[in-house]
Amino acid sequence: VQLQASGGGLVQAGGSLRLSCAASGSPVRGSIVGWYRQAPGKQRELVARMYGGGSTDYADSVKGRFTISRDIAKNTVDLQMSSLKPDDTAVYYCNAFKYGRDFWGQGTLVTVSS
Repeated sequence: VQLQASGGGLVQAGGSLRLSCAASGSPVRGSIVGWYRQAPGKQRELVARMYGGGSTDYADSVKGRFTISRDIAKNTVDLQMSSLKPDDTAVYYCNAFKYGRDFWGQGTLVTVSS
């Protein structure tokens, strides 16, 4: 499974960004797909994930602000981020869990200025 993330950038607090992850080699519908992030000096943490049946999990810190979605036809997984805060600044990674292992895309940097 190959994952290609895009959509990061610089945004002011309160703004929005949409990250997209294009998957190849395996359909996203049959995988657990998600977004993680890693801020400087911190461990990588789960932001949001979607299970094969469509149910979702979110970190408490992003509930109500972020939405994960997938497009089965395009084989993509998106993360819509709204009401961004400086604490959301991090490198964001898309992830797929398939065949009993994790697959990672390259990170995309999101910087939220105050």
